[in-house]
Amino acid sequence: MKKVLIVLSEHGYWGEELVGPLEILDNSKYEAILATPTGKRPHNLPVSTNPDFIDPPLDRTVTTPEMAENVKRLDASSRLDNPLNIAAWIPERPYLSAKTYLRELERYYHNLEQIDDDIKEYRALLLIGGSGPIVDMANNQRAHDLILAFYRANLPIAAECYGVACLAFARDVRIRKNIIWGRHVTGHPIEYDYKDGTGFLGTDFNMGPPPYPLEYILRDAVGPAGQYHGNVGNKTSVIVDYPFITSRSTASSILCAQILVEVLERGLKRYGW
Repeated sequence: MKKVLIVLSEHGYWGEELVGPLEILDNSKYEAILATPTGKRPHNLPVSTNPDFIDPPLDRTVTTPEMAENVKRLDASSRLDNPLNIAAWIPERPYLSAKTYLRELERYYHNLEQIDDDIKEYRALLLIGGSGPIVDMANNQRAHDLILAFYRANLPIAAECYGVACLAFARDVRIRKNIIWGRHVTGHPIEYDYKDGTGFLGTDFNMGPPPYPLEYILRDAVGPAGQYHGNVGNKTSVIVDYPFITSRSTASSILCAQILVEVLERGLKRYGW
């Protein structure tokens, strides 16, 4: 069966942003292989299973009762058990201060070459959103190197919501070139960011607003030849600038997966701009 690698945070994913794509991929006969930063079982953000929750920036509910039940059903199943462990799979780049730095750096690049072979079994990469990616995906060197492997292979790379931040930061440390420079992308706009209430699994504090404004990061990351598309006021926002498929937030997650299948099955290279 055709495989898609799905990376999730261990600090909370938004339920629909996983369940929606899983349903689309299952129905399209793709096998979804899950991976997390350290191999821990992922869990949804509890608020994403509450159909009565009013999203403050949107002033409306964002989770239907049916989706809430689907998310709870997935979390209660064994499907999320035993995800791939990215930390055990992708090598860690050594510190410059390491006493055997040169040897360790040689080993790091040698091991990275194996990743290019490992991903040949996959057709695409999907980064799931929610607040969790802010904690353990956005500035995760191993996650970056995994993204770069798919990028070198010219395979589709889809990212949702705050998972899109990974694309702004993933780059080869030797040249530090931004992979979305000159590209068209979407992502969580400043108008839709919480002023208060950003939460993560495994913490006991209220972050308040997100710790960084994703829109501003993406605007800078694409440069003058690219463009950030917030599409504020439109219910959905998905942009394809191959190999990247970017999705704004929860309401766009199902469309994101549908467009990913279009990219895989029909060679779609551009969409939404």
